[in-house]
Amino acid sequence: MAALIRSRLTDWTVVVPLLAVLVLALTWGRELPAAATFLVAVFLAGAVLAAVHHAEVVAHRVGEPFGSLVLAVAVTVIEVALIVTLMISGGDKTQALARDTVFAAVMITCNGILGLSLLLGALRRRVAVFNPEGTGGALATVITLAALSLVLPTFTTSRPGPEFSPAQLTFAAVASLALYGLFVLVQTGRHRDYFLPVTSEGRVIDAEEHASPPTNRAALLSLGLLLVALVAVVGDAKTVSPAIEAGVAAANLPQSFVGVVIAVLVLLPETLAAARAARRDRVQISLNLALGSAMASIGLTIPAIAIASIWLDGPLLLGLGGTQLVLLALTAITGVLTVVPGRATLLQAGGHLVLLAAFVFLAASP
Repeated sequence: MAALIRSRLTDWTVVVPLLAVLVLALTWGRELPAAATFLVAVFLAGAVLAAVHHAEVVAHRVGEPFGSLVLAVAVTVIEVALIVTLMISGGDKTQALARDTVFAAVMITCNGILGLSLLLGALRRRVAVFNPEGTGGALATVITLAALSLVLPTFTTSRPGPEFSPAQLTFAAVASLALYGLFVLVQTGRHRDYFLPVTSEGRVIDAEEHASPPTNRAALLSLGLLLVALVAVVGDAKTVSPAIEAGVAAANLPQSFVGVVIAVLVLLPETLAAARAARRDRVQISLNLALGSAMASIGLTIPAIAIASIWLDGPLLLGLGGTQLVLLALTAITGVLTVVPGRATLLQAGGHLVLLAAFVFLAASP
């Protein structure tokens, strides 16, 4: 037993969040040389990975579909922290950062994670099988949230730019939060079985058969370490934020590409989690992660940014441009056609991955 406790306490998922907080305490409010900034970035990445690991432990304890919600909310907290940090330190050039990051998250989740999950599922048994009722409802929610928060600001006439008036922003934030809350109630309550993995014959798999859930003590420990890791992420992000912007500028990329970097950073661990689920023939869990993260990215980030805008200087630009609108429309149409049958092949997976490639290319070369 003593050996087990020592092993647990020296596990990297325990050590890294604690070290990341220590690094935060030592570097807070200081100008750092390049080597020190790189070290902070390493611990930031480690804290992100540790946070998602502990979210997965808690998720395994509470079961699906609650597990996907835990992971999505944890990732969204990280995303909001990075956005607000960069907006505070970036000034006028970050007025569209929230839009760029949220849109990048939608493209990565709805095309990248979803496409990768279908690809792995189709490679495993030729056809990836999932529940069209739950996945279709999730996709419809994502499309509604995206249109409400990212499309409408482009066409409103109360302000000269692609931004909401204060009243419109308040409505969009409240409506997004309410719709996300309604989805959570449906997913975890009356129609919980719509979001559980299914066999090729359509039988719902109500429990994971390969591993027993962690104990309550282990789950509580992971919950505490998850909170520690999130504190480290928020603080260390503020330290490395100038380096992120400088790196994008040094590569001669548009300022909007900072949003892509943030989205990739916070969604990479979740991508790995979705890939692992797809390899275990749990494509529905992968799709829950992908679409749940897209929903949380809009339904939670936009209200948080709306509140933060009270203290932020300058306008909050949320409306998408023409190229982005086309990509969002293509993603919505392709997603609907993919989800409706409840079965997908390599062709559907390839279509989503091509859309992701188009997004990244056009983000770097608009």
